[in-house]
Amino acid sequence: MNHKQGNHKIFIGMAPGVGKTYKMLQEGKSLKQDGIDVVIGLLETHNRQETLLQANGLEIIPRKAISQGELTLTEMDTDAIINRCPQLVLVDELAHTNVPNSRYQKRYEDVEEILRAGIDVYSTVNIQHLESLNDLVAKITGVVVRERIPDRLLEEANQVVVIDVTPETLEERLLGGKIYATDKIQQSLQNFFQRKNLIALRELALREIADTVEEETQQLLSSTQFYSIQERVLVCVSTYPNSLGLLRRGARLANYMNAPFFVLFIKNPEHFLSKTEALHIETCQKLCQDFGGTFLRVEDDNVPEAIARIAEQQKITQIVIGESKQPLWKRLWKGSFTQKLMKLIWKKQIDLHIIATQH
Repeated sequence: MNHKQGNHKIFIGMAPGVGKTYKMLQEGKSLKQDGIDVVIGLLETHNRQETLLQANGLEIIPRKAISQGELTLTEMDTDAIINRCPQLVLVDELAHTNVPNSRYQKRYEDVEEILRAGIDVYSTVNIQHLESLNDLVAKITGVVVRERIPDRLLEEANQVVVIDVTPETLEERLLGGKIYATDKIQQSLQNFFQRKNLIALRELALREIADTVEEETQQLLSSTQFYSIQERVLVCVSTYPNSLGLLRRGARLANYMNAPFFVLFIKNPEHFLSKTEALHIETCQKLCQDFGGTFLRVEDDNVPEAIARIAEQQKITQIVIGESKQPLWKRLWKGSFTQKLMKLIWKKQIDLHIIATQH
């Protein structure tokens, strides 16, 4: 049976406790009162009483039991939702990682199957779970977020709503026991929920939505309105582990510029990749695809010339590279990689971004 793709609305916030789930349930109940067939596919209330009360009156699809040795864990029952075939399903915590032996690794993949079945979905997520913000969030908060979603989910969503509260309001909710249990409050205030973190995360959330709105506005412009020069971003990756951080920075730059995004790996024909190096490049390629970019792989023993050639072929306007790892004596004797690349591109109106990386 052919189904029209369902519509996806994402409620996004700067941190746990801003009210994403509450707002999703509130809108779901309102639509049910208007005669829409609404069910809860997956709800995580974290024992927040106001959220629990808001779920009253909405049908909940029972979770699916998944055996884990002697343990039995539960996950969202995607098949049961599709068989029930409501008009709208509410799904909490889009970035959740499913338990092993589930059909999909991530909950967002279950949501994509539900959307393909023609069912509308409302879902929730926090800004720190966006893949391209991973390094930045870790730098701001000192916390590495393990559960992440591709940025394309926000781009493909029919609507993205930011649930915004002030850091002061969020602190009041935390101290009032409305977010976490009492024994976790002080620890949270000293770590993730520090005022400076909340201010920075709030700015990220608001900026992300502003970028999404701007992109939608651009798409709505008539086809006769266009810019004569479009930015095009190229990130150069290598077998060094810091390439992933470099790639995310480049994706972020491309997103801000609303620009096509390319990732280039240049392999020396005389160098055979180790298994670890090959897996690393595969990870780079997958991450590039998650960001909606184009991954390019070429063989050449002259890296600066290869970069300049590919940049010209792809009409690149912005090149992102990591800082040179050559020892000082080699830079002085042979000239640095960066200097060679700059000499090759300086007449071509290409900007070069040299990103400092940790060794």
